Amino acid sequence: MTAHAALDLRDLGLDRGGHILVLRALRELGPGRPLAVTGGHPDLGLQLSVMAREGGHSVTENTGTSPGERKTFTVVAGPALDARARGAARAGSAVHSRDHRGVSDRADERWGVAARGAMVEAGAPRWDFSLDRAEVVWTDDAKKLYAQAAAAQWDPETAIPWDAPITHPPAVEEAVVQVMTYLVENENAALLVPARFLGRIHPHYREVVQLMAIQIADEARHVEVFTRRALLRSSEMALSTAGGQRSLQTLFEETDFVLATMLLSVLGEGSFVDLLRFLHEHGPDEVTRTIADLTARDESRHVAAGMAHVRWAIEQQPQDRGRIRSAIEQRHQALQHTSGLNAEVYDALVLLAAGSFEPEDIARGFDAVQALQRRMLEGRTRRLARLGFSESEAESLAGLHTRNFM
Repeated sequence: MTAHAALDLRDLGLDRGGHILVLRALRELGPGRPLAVTGGHPDLGLQLSVMAREGGHSVTENTGTSPGERKTFTVVAGPALDARARGAARAGSAVHSRDHRGVSDRADERWGVAARGAMVEAGAPRWDFSLDRAEVVWTDDAKKLYAQAAAAQWDPETAIPWDAPITHPPAVEEAVVQVMTYLVENENAALLVPARFLGRIHPHYREVVQLMAIQIADEARHVEVFTRRALLRSSEMALSTAGGQRSLQTLFEETDFVLATMLLSVLGEGSFVDLLRFLHEHGPDEVTRTIADLTARDESRHVAAGMAHVRWAIEQQPQDRGRIRSAIEQRHQALQHTSGLNAEVYDALVLLAAGSFEPEDIARGFDAVQALQRRMLEGRTRRLARLGFSESEAESLAGLHTRNFM
């Protein structure tokens, strides 16, 4: 067989990178076409033979050369030239039937952590990602929401005026510490719940993984700033109640991704946005008000992401609406005998809105907290209605949400 393409390696051996040049030339030619490889390395023939055995190619030494001289070999690439011909499958080659964006309805366990669209060589290990279906984890809004979250990240050290004066009385500061203690435990739950699911999502749905990862980072930052504010003038945190812990435990123990997203983000974090806006309005100092404003912005994105996930899941599987209804009712039943929001937090919110212990101010603060709870209920009702629940059912289910807010 006459080689029509030639490669001169000079004195370069395959053991020092010459194989890169040979394989490049073979790929350009394609299987079955000969390549004349010339070189002066004393072991070139042996090296080409090893490469041929490993890659399924053929190699023959051309006649007419003497020992010690530069030699020429004819190499013909076999059908297994690269991973594409060795039984490889393209990760994500089956596009989603709705809009052909390159996301598969179900991610193959053989794709593992390969990039979406990559060629995955046969023999790659199988990976056990239990959340491997688009109908469960996907949302078309994930990429947009991730971009917004990435652009909106803030540095606690520079974004918050930690040195701003705090002039309110010690009793008001105690109320701040109690509220911040309460916020920390709720944000710990909001961090841990998505973290439990993150490693179960197939990385084929990379936009969802990225979005969840940045939300977890948000919650970690919230825990930091709430803790730092609590200890800004105090040597210790305040009270965490059994009822509050039990409420959050029901979130942590939910194993269904759609239901956990609904309970945490759509209902819980949605109510928390209202709470943080309340603190932004009634916070007694600039540090508290700034923290509340920044964290409320983050939580608003988390709610939007939760709504997008749940809305997508219901569109794919309308029966999920019934499962959501049952999950809300079951959580309510499990928590109906607990105390809900601890009295210390409620009273602290009243005092923050009142600003003093004058009876008229306390009455105004009490009314403000009552109005906050109504806004929370109205917000939950609106979000449930947007997910397709009837007005009456949305209002009924919204009223079953835990008294602990989250």
